Amino acid sequence: MADESSTPASEPVVKSLKIYKEKMKAELSRLEAQSTAKDVAGKAIGKHGLVYITIIVVVGVGASLILETDKIAAVMGLLGSSLTALISMLAGIAGASEKEEKPEFSVIRDLIDKLDRKEQETELIAKLDKLDRAEPPMKVDVDGDHVTVTRGDDVITTKPNK
Repeated sequence: MADESSTPASEPVVKSLKIYKEKMKAELSRLEAQSTAKDVAGKAIGKHGLVYITIIVVVGVGASLILETDKIAAVMGLLGSSLTALISMLAGIAGASEKEEKPEFSVIRDLIDKLDRKEQETELIAKLDKLDRAEPPMKVDVDGDHVTVTRGDDVITTKPNK
């Protein structure tokens, strides 16, 4: 029997699969192009994070074998810092740890809240003060074409339009 993969009927199927595969590659590229830098970095660290940690540990072990005793402490400090940063990035990507709010932001937010409350209190006191004060009475006199409005010490007189 002849090989079925080379039959003319399977060629359109193979072509349509190749076209479908290319369309999917294009769609994937489009989605990756729309990703933010944070998403791209997060995916890269997520994919290769364990490899990076292993490399850092191997470098530390190699440095401890090669370097002199007084220089090892500095190298180990740098390696420990980079491991800590990488592990915290991985934990942040995995959602294992919540982001801590920086203390200066909470202080600023508290100050804004206090200022808002103080402003609201001041406005309320001003409104209450207006309610306590007696308003001077208003008097309107109409004398032919002239209208005179008197309120306290204010007097307004209108003149007729000609």
